[in-house]
Amino acid sequence: MRVLILDGHPDEGRLLSHLLDTYQAALGAEVEVERIAVRDLAFEPNLRHGYKTVQTLEPDLERVTAAIAACDHLVVGFPMWWGSEPGRLKGLIDRVLLPGFAFRYHQNDPFWDRLLAGRSADTIITTDTPSWYLRFAYGNPVVRRWRGQILGFCGFKPVRILKCGPTRQGGAEQNIAAWRRKIERLAASAGSLRRATRLVPSATAAAD
Repeated sequence: MRVLILDGHPDEGRLLSHLLDTYQAALGAEVEVERIAVRDLAFEPNLRHGYKTVQTLEPDLERVTAAIAACDHLVVGFPMWWGSEPGRLKGLIDRVLLPGFAFRYHQNDPFWDRLLAGRSADTIITTDTPSWYLRFAYGNPVVRRWRGQILGFCGFKPVRILKCGPTRQGGAEQNIAAWRRKIERLAASAGSLRRATRLVPSATAAAD
């Protein structure tokens, strides 16, 4: 099994990177792992002109694209800032998950093909917001986006999401052991998510 780990924190040596270290260490010895830190990549994060013109991929983005295409399981980690991922990770999504690679719209209907079907994903999010407040006050927007409008939109299934928070005011120190255990369980079960064969992308109704 091939696993791609994307570290979406703009800084190194942070809690998020430690949690991804825990995930990687818990993968079995037979797992082939590639790990990429978005902060180390050289690329233009702005998708200029949308999909109207082809924006040439920089070498680092070609590497990410190839790694996504080759993986069986994707792990994305990032801190939640203003209800979303940091800007550079968002830029990576805009530049890499392109039509023809990640999805393909149909010509005569509002449906599309999920070109990355056959892969599973785990998303690890660190946050200052308590999970219960994120759910009941805001409706879990970051979870819904990543599960349904980003990874799910492109065909990743299942998409499991672990929120680690709150991290402030001693929350990280108090809960780090429990978070590690949850992450170790995610990593240990990642192999069972792998599908025997790559599924043919299915058409589904377009999201708004």
